[in-house]
Amino acid sequence: MQPGSVQPEPTPRGDDVVIRPSRDSDVDAMLAIYRRHIRHGVEDRLEPGDMPEPDDLKDRRKNLKSRRFPHLVAIRNGEVVGYCYAVLFRKRPAYRYTVKHSIYVHHDHLGRGIGRLLMQGLIDACAAAGFRQLIGYIDADNAASLKLHESFGFARIGLLPAVAFRHGRWSDTVMVQRSLGLGATAPPPPSR
Repeated sequence: MQPGSVQPEPTPRGDDVVIRPSRDSDVDAMLAIYRRHIRHGVEDRLEPGDMPEPDDLKDRRKNLKSRRFPHLVAIRNGEVVGYCYAVLFRKRPAYRYTVKHSIYVHHDHLGRGIGRLLMQGLIDACAAAGFRQLIGYIDADNAASLKLHESFGFARIGLLPAVAFRHGRWSDTVMVQRSLGLGATAPPPPSR
């Protein structure tokens, strides 16, 4: 199996949340979540003209889908309450079994387990697709995200001091990693 060859089917998670592959019809809701993270969260602060537009996110989704990378949403009562995706860690072929991820949760649904459900869905989708390592970069001040990652077996493997300047100050980034499937215990299957 080549990395990126499996997309999960919609899966009920928790009492009323479904994790499923994103659709074009989800783009506006995902964009609203992302823009709020830019304005109020630990994401980079962008100028109004630099804010991502629906076509930007549609193009990203299309590119990831064509390459069979997971791009998932969490749906509660018909509403997108979070989303996540994985991209290659590096572009060179030697890194094709390693992905990095991002998870975004709607601000009204923080602390309700949405991030946990998205993380489990993403781990499952990435492992099913044949990826062996999952990497994350987390703002060092984002204690909730660091705790979530630790609960899923991510190890802190690095600290990148003062790599981002946002909201008027320098901030550190913590690099985390966890194995998927067989991890590094066996070589990948032969390429076709």
